[in-house]
Amino acid sequence: MREAAFVKQNLRKWQEFERQLENEKAIGPDQLAELFIQITDDLSFSRTQYPKSDTTQYLNNLASMIHLEIYKNKKEDKKRFITFWKYELPFLFKSAHRQLFYAFTIFTIAILIGVTSVANDENFIRLVLGDAYVNMTLENIEKGNPLAVYGKTNEADMFFAITFNNIKVSFTAFAAGLLISIGTGFLLFYNGLMVGAFFTFLTQKGFLLDSLLIVMLHGTLELSAIVIAGAGGFVMGNSILFPGTYSRLESFKRGAKKGLKIVMGLMPVFIVAGFIESFITRYTFMPWSVKLFVVVLSAIFIVYYFIIYPIKLHRDERSTEN
Repeated sequence: MREAAFVKQNLRKWQEFERQLENEKAIGPDQLAELFIQITDDLSFSRTQYPKSDTTQYLNNLASMIHLEIYKNKKEDKKRFITFWKYELPFLFKSAHRQLFYAFTIFTIAILIGVTSVANDENFIRLVLGDAYVNMTLENIEKGNPLAVYGKTNEADMFFAITFNNIKVSFTAFAAGLLISIGTGFLLFYNGLMVGAFFTFLTQKGFLLDSLLIVMLHGTLELSAIVIAGAGGFVMGNSILFPGTYSRLESFKRGAKKGLKIVMGLMPVFIVAGFIESFITRYTFMPWSVKLFVVVLSAIFIVYYFIIYPIKLHRDERSTEN
């Protein structure tokens, strides 16, 4: 059977399944089980006939949604929180890995441009970070502690201010996706430019290694979360640009809901990053082994929870279906 004929034959049924899933209260466990059987049958056929098509991807996502609903109905309400962090959120991250790659690429290119720009024009750093911040950093360098700014504010006040600012930046990166993803791309580019410029500036002053370990104590989580929030913005923006089989409005609503969940899932990451920056980063002269441990542990968490674990969860689900 041609793919177009297969889609035409089953599209109304699939769309009806989605409407039933959206109205969770109107669907019982027996109906969910029946839906799951029908969708997995269609998915098996599609994987055999059209393994790399959008239809197969669509059915796989639909099967995942039904699987999650079945799992949630098997659990007590008090375990809903655990289910969200252990299953629902990682499934969302897996489906957004392409957008995460776009966000990471833009951020990385911007860092490289920032590095090149400061290396070739010493005034560029002032254009990006501002005269006040650069002058303050130069004063701190003369005192032998280029990152003394982290110890000038009360820990608790600094924690709330930094955490609020990071959350605001992440929601801004997400909301900018309303500008058909262009706004999100711009914010990611600008933040990457500042990062590249900042570290190149400190490199020129002879403080690269120390500053890198100090800033990345909190920066590993903070910067990674901003990139992931950007992926959430791309999810929403792309839902407007590429509605697929949905109406543009319906596609937007789905993309916005999905992107918002991704950003909300980052809140604990920003809280931990704010805590590290406020209570730990200020101790700039702590042993390098302690700094390296925190940085590596943070990086392992980001890579595992947002990349490896979602892929593993997705593969486990597919093996269960087969």
